[in-house]
Amino acid sequence: MGAPLYRVVLCDLRTDQVLDVLPITNVQLDDYIGKIGSASATIPLPNRAVAARARVAVEPGRTALWIERGSEIWWGGVLWTANLTSNDRGFLTLQVQAGGWASYLDHRAVLHTQQAVQVDQYDIVRGLIDYTASLPGGDIGITYDVEQLSGVRRDRTYRRYDVPRVREVIDQLGAVENGFEWRIASYRDPGSGRRIKELQLGSPVIRTGASEIVLDHPGPILTYEWPVDATVQANVWQSRGAADNRNQTQESLPLMSELLVDDQQLAAGWPRLDGTSDYSTVIEQPTLDAHARADMTAAVSPQTIPEVTVALDRTPLSPALLGATIRVRIRDLWWAEGLDHRYRVVGLAISPPVRGRPETAKLTLEAA
Repeated sequence: MGAPLYRVVLCDLRTDQVLDVLPITNVQLDDYIGKIGSASATIPLPNRAVAARARVAVEPGRTALWIERGSEIWWGGVLWTANLTSNDRGFLTLQVQAGGWASYLDHRAVLHTQQAVQVDQYDIVRGLIDYTASLPGGDIGITYDVEQLSGVRRDRTYRRYDVPRVREVIDQLGAVENGFEWRIASYRDPGSGRRIKELQLGSPVIRTGASEIVLDHPGPILTYEWPVDATVQANVWQSRGAADNRNQTQESLPLMSELLVDDQQLAAGWPRLDGTSDYSTVIEQPTLDAHARADMTAAVSPQTIPEVTVALDRTPLSPALLGATIRVRIRDLWWAEGLDHRYRVVGLAISPPVRGRPETAKLTLEAA
């Protein structure tokens, strides 16, 4: 059985009309819950005809890049950079890099004040997506489930004077106490065959998949990394909000959250570790306090984020695994008694086979 074929489908970002389909080499792709995925690839230019096609199809900032593995869509995003290279023999290649669909929202700002009063937080997100699409040239075809609700209502005002970036606004909304996770997934509609960019929301986290996958080491897990990091740990926390500029006769001071202290951890012998965060657009005390509590919860006991690298020829996986629960079993010198735990997949990086190296997937995990 031959190695899976990867190819790139280049489309107009606004209409998704296909511009060209080209073979690629040196492809790398990753996708995550909680941060933007990326992809890079090399388009060989063996002759004048292919070079002319690539010149027309590749326009950074305007071109959508879909990566297919066989007949399936494994990644989608916005092509942001291209680099034409020539080697000492005159062979040309075009190296392209793209960011996931959410990277487009880094390039969109709130230029008109948006206000929500006791609105479900999912509807606030969908309203922001609708806002970006409503402006001339701003609709790139992001879809969503209009019925899904989180059950958490919020008051939010996003002022045009702050010109916040839309992705930053959504990230902050999701990071508050009782918040949510979000991502924009890429897949092919099984009925119509259309390429889909779909907003996915999950509160408190995104969960997918019904059947559990078991990964063993030794076995399908080729290598693993198990970092333990206290540099982000804190047991005292305070967050800072926007400055109050309403009274010009007094010094402008920022809004401050309540000071949070984990007395139990200090009593157990831990040294005091102070943590802070800034929310320069937050003007309401309850909102800032909710951010501080969420930040404190994450900082008191930071999660270990292990990574396992799996051979795809032993265990068939795909980017659809994001949000799914897997069972990891390891037995070696460190885990002599045997590790057997369930984890949620929050990141996935694919490395296609190259010169005898097997096709692999590096999974980023968090405790389920």
